Amino acid sequence: MIAKLAAPVTIGRFPTQRPRRLRDRAPLRRMVRETILAIDDFVYPLFVCPGQGIREEISAMPGVFHLSVDQIAEEAAAAAADGIPAVLLFGLPSHKDEVGSEAYADDGIVQQATRAIKQAAPGLIIITDLCLCEYTSHGHCGVIQHGTVDNDATLPLLARTAVSQAAAGADLIAPSDMMDGRVGAIRQALDEHGYAETPIMAYSAKYASAFYGPFREAADSAPQFGDRRGYQMDPANAREALHEIALDVAEGADIIMVKPALLYLDVIRQARDHFTQPIAAYNVSGEYSMIKAAARNGWLNERQAALEALTAIKRAGADIIISYFARDVARWLREG
Repeated sequence: MIAKLAAPVTIGRFPTQRPRRLRDRAPLRRMVRETILAIDDFVYPLFVCPGQGIREEISAMPGVFHLSVDQIAEEAAAAAADGIPAVLLFGLPSHKDEVGSEAYADDGIVQQATRAIKQAAPGLIIITDLCLCEYTSHGHCGVIQHGTVDNDATLPLLARTAVSQAAAGADLIAPSDMMDGRVGAIRQALDEHGYAETPIMAYSAKYASAFYGPFREAADSAPQFGDRRGYQMDPANAREALHEIALDVAEGADIIMVKPALLYLDVIRQARDHFTQPIAAYNVSGEYSMIKAAARNGWLNERQAALEALTAIKRAGADIIISYFARDVARWLREG
């Protein structure tokens, strides 16, 4: 005896409304897709170190390397050939001191890399991270006075670094230190030194995140005492992020950033709803490395997981995605 099939349930407008109709075939899914990743969305972070012919993989970040100036010029040119529009430079200096003097030296490591990349890939946008933590012997993002980071004493050094980076050829300056008032100080210094057309991409909502762990190895920037919770944001706060962003916009930020990205999609969304400036989101080292580690253990499909995560960042409202996956994305988009 054959059981009778139950009649379709008619709730609301069912079966007139059948969303599955538009999911039936891949071409149709592509036609109605709401969020599209494109290579123009991406910025590729790079780590430059002293020496010659150096290309050393960072153990905590598979597929990411410490690169000497000659090697970073080659890598940047390859990224440009992939269609990636911009790179973000971090420097590992040959010398560290209490005030991070190599950050603003004319022959500093990032300044050298900027000039080399301009020669190798003239059309590539060079964004220079602006912070003292990689350059200070204590590993903090500013000048230490009486055992703590002195906000106002740090601002002139950040402004000096911005001018030095712009003079070397940086196309965008990206302050990541989270000192109060630093965007205004940098904007004033750039304007006074003839760089009024150089934009600022501010790390406006930068959280004190556990997901920076692999980066600390990559940039050799772990603080030698204490932590950065006194100047980076509390992960529990979202309204404060809007306040921080508003301050940076008022001081002259051209692009605003939320960092990290994946754990702060709600903050990206709120920023998108409140501000008209372009929004960058940093898919940070821990977010990258956890996908890499899971993929290496066979727990995730790397390509599918990475693209899903990056799509979520764009869907939340980011215009620009800073990601170590950038060159992988370029390849995956070519492959279709």
